[in-house]
Amino acid sequence: MWGCWGLFAAVVTGGALGVDALTSGLPPPCDSQVYCTGDLLRQVQSAKLFSDDKHFVDMDMREPPEVTLKRFQELVSAAPGGQLTKEQIGQFVNSSFNGPGQEFEPWAPQDWHPDPKMLSKISDANLRSWAAKLHLLWKSLGRKIKEEVRIRPELHSQIYVPHPVVVPGGRFREFYYWDSYWVINGLLLSEMPTTAKGMIQNFLYMVDRYGLIPNGGRVYYLRRSQPPFLTSMMESYMTNQNDTEFLRSNIHLLEKEYEFWMTNRSVEVEMNGRNYTLNRYNVQVGEPRPESYTDDLELASHLPADVRLSLLAELKSAAESGWDFSSRWYATVGQVQTTTLMNTRTSTIVPVDLNAVLCRTERLLADFHGKLGNTEKVLEFRKLLDRRLEAVHAIHWDESVGVWLDFDLQARARRNAFYPTNLSPMWADCMADLSSADKAVQYLENSNALSYQNGIPTSMSQSGQQWDFPNAWPPLQHMVIEGLAKSSSTKGQELALRLSQNWITTNYGAFQKYRAMFEKYDVTNDGKPGGGGEYDVQEGFGWTNGVVLQLLDRYGAQLKSGTGPVTHLSWATLLFACLFWAPTWH
Repeated sequence: MWGCWGLFAAVVTGGALGVDALTSGLPPPCDSQVYCTGDLLRQVQSAKLFSDDKHFVDMDMREPPEVTLKRFQELVSAAPGGQLTKEQIGQFVNSSFNGPGQEFEPWAPQDWHPDPKMLSKISDANLRSWAAKLHLLWKSLGRKIKEEVRIRPELHSQIYVPHPVVVPGGRFREFYYWDSYWVINGLLLSEMPTTAKGMIQNFLYMVDRYGLIPNGGRVYYLRRSQPPFLTSMMESYMTNQNDTEFLRSNIHLLEKEYEFWMTNRSVEVEMNGRNYTLNRYNVQVGEPRPESYTDDLELASHLPADVRLSLLAELKSAAESGWDFSSRWYATVGQVQTTTLMNTRTSTIVPVDLNAVLCRTERLLADFHGKLGNTEKVLEFRKLLDRRLEAVHAIHWDESVGVWLDFDLQARARRNAFYPTNLSPMWADCMADLSSADKAVQYLENSNALSYQNGIPTSMSQSGQQWDFPNAWPPLQHMVIEGLAKSSSTKGQELALRLSQNWITTNYGAFQKYRAMFEKYDVTNDGKPGGGGEYDVQEGFGWTNGVVLQLLDRYGAQLKSGTGPVTHLSWATLLFACLFWAPTWH
């Protein structure tokens, strides 16, 4: 079996896999022998000093890396077989590193004030009070990186950026790319445009420096990105501030990031004798993720070398998707989808949502150039948009089910599984046929997804991974709701309100119970945080707060704190029930 997978891996990546082959043609790798690769990282992480592998790679060095590595090598040379004991490794780490989180200095956002106008749009007093508490959380999630990180970057895994950031929370001590889209939208509603602009400036700084925006603000994330929301962030900021000069000064960097995806993450897909260019997640780096080192090592260590390298690369590709991890990325053998994390084959899937985001990016770049008077660029990006619309319809749209589906390169077929992202072209305005909206709404109503009162599940597969059932994630709720709300479908607009009420009820109930906001929620239990995956559910939480504020801003006059979740029953059905049974009630 593994011989077959090895052959398959070689075909997918264009030849026999090795570290050199996997890293060719990409941005420069992290060369840190402490935080990214090497024997020190291997021995420390394998010793399992900490319950979370991320703890070690977020620690600062007390001395320059060459001194730290020399001291470590001296210990190794004196140890039997070159392997230190757990006690020796613990002593070395304690004497050589500082604890995580010390790269930041105290910072309070200067543009925060206690009474943003959006609060007055919320008619329910309980929800208004709750929204004020979420508005206050931006202070606790704000971070400013110390100047010493800029001066002595070699001592830190933290990547220096010039402006303060708002982090997700919990173990996520640094900024994360796609999380920040919903954070920025929340900041703008909180009337904090300076903080929001600073975060966008940080991402532009990354593109200028590295050619891409890394997964998060650590050097060990440099070889992978996340869903490309930078241009959508600029759209949010421009809608709020109309800062044309800021756009003019940086549109070349928006294009540069777009080019990264088209150069390094595109794939040709043939359908009915025609080739279409679309995009996928594809990080060909065959080493364990430093922040999840032992998980990756234990999963892949017993495999043949070529298969091990391929699996580690596919795990990084899944991390780049933001969906780490999910049965969505499991391979298909014949007509059967495999069922374990070991069968992750992310690069063989052409995802609906990635292509929807890039479709939105192309539309926005055309619009931005129009705003700036760059006629030739407008024509260029409109042509790219037209090609994308055609490709998304040809490859992802499935008329038989009435929705867009991921495409499996290995099986050369669409994957007929439910994910909220199946509706992402509605959010992105990426529909070649506007009648698709009504069909997609019907698809959602016919699915089991609306059977759950606490949110739309991420999938219907109970794999134990966190991006699967029973978890519901804020960004996916928002993309579905926004897509429905702005669609031409009356049923879709009604459904958007009902889903918003359900999600607000879930989040508000959990906050009342736990006094915290969480990164994900369980759709099967009122007010219960989500679970599964590699780490415990995290509190904070940046994108959760941003999504809630956006829903309260849109529907603040209609949402209620005391209203239970609304099921998929229509309002007409509920009204009929009231009229029919009301005379029998006592």
